[in-house]
Amino acid sequence: MKPISAMAKNVHASTTLAIDSMYKEMRAKGLDVVGFGAGEPDFPTPSHIVEAAVRALHEGKTKYTPASGLPELKAAVCDRMKEDCHISYTPANVLIASGAKHNLFIAFSVLLDPGDEVVLPAPYWVSYAEMIAMCGGVPVVVRADEAQRFKITPEQLEAAITPRTKCLCLNSPSNPSGMIYSREELLALAEVCVRHDLYIISDEIYYCLVYDGNKAVSMATLGEEIKQRTLVINGVSKAYSMTGWRIGYTMANEELTRAMSNFVSHSTGAPATFAQWGAVEALRGPQDQTEVMRQAFEQRRNLIVSRINAIPGVSCLKPEGAFYVMMNLRQLIGQELYGVKIENADDFAGVFLDRGHVAVVPCTGFAAPEFVRLSYAVGVDTINAGMDRLEAFLKNA
Repeated sequence: MKPISAMAKNVHASTTLAIDSMYKEMRAKGLDVVGFGAGEPDFPTPSHIVEAAVRALHEGKTKYTPASGLPELKAAVCDRMKEDCHISYTPANVLIASGAKHNLFIAFSVLLDPGDEVVLPAPYWVSYAEMIAMCGGVPVVVRADEAQRFKITPEQLEAAITPRTKCLCLNSPSNPSGMIYSREELLALAEVCVRHDLYIISDEIYYCLVYDGNKAVSMATLGEEIKQRTLVINGVSKAYSMTGWRIGYTMANEELTRAMSNFVSHSTGAPATFAQWGAVEALRGPQDQTEVMRQAFEQRRNLIVSRINAIPGVSCLKPEGAFYVMMNLRQLIGQELYGVKIENADDFAGVFLDRGHVAVVPCTGFAAPEFVRLSYAVGVDTINAGMDRLEAFLKNA
């Protein structure tokens, strides 16, 4: 048979989903395994959202919506973003697609020609680099170490720009680091982008999950010139515990939104109609459950950070948002654990799952090979059980 495409051959499986799959397989076999892998809230979708989707089904709202999304949902997005983030958009600036991930893929597809470069701050969510490459682009990785709190500087951005650079892809609050760029830091990066005529893809999916009394700042609020070249990616997955509903959205200027709408009209079309009506209720209905989740995640963050930093051999910074923590393994690199020499995060994650029965995500695929990511979107008992196992795993090695 003839070979598959070169693009398909070069796509790697998501390390986050791979670890979660292994964890679930072990659980299915009856093994007592603690999982810190997948990035989704452990809370149920609020009942009023579920009821709205069921009501839509009973009312016969099961036909196609416009390919770019339900008009009522676009209007709800505009209202929610204006209230929460102080961004003013009209429905003509909104595309609804199947989750934030799908919106990101569409954005890269309409922006990139073969060979176009995308500046990608690291550590980064594993799918960014793969999507850029799938769309013909070239990820230009700019690394920010722990000493920089995993945030790049405008000087680093400037140094990475070439005549082929098309855009900057930024995620704040960040997966995997949990760090947040301040208004001043965002403005400094945005000014470089304006000077070099770059687009900005701003993934703000975790904007609701911010701690210590802080607020996440949207790139689109930093001035009209910046807003016009920014594609804001967001959705209902994290803020409303609706990961499986697959509803995300992009807000951008009308030309970009029209191009993305044309793209989706010939690929997937709009997400499931009843799920869109559930998202309308999520955005327009009571917001108190989002705050309940946020408070719970903040308490869990405090617990897991204190537990990690009390264990010899590992350490972490305190995340400012999202629900992930990056655990530093540098003291373990080069050591042997249970007969395995630890060269990087993949080695550690493998032996920790095998011998410690705890699933963590190696950050090798996030361009941070000396770290693993732990999601604290799990219960307090799970966090304590996992940290007890980590402490015993390292002590008894």
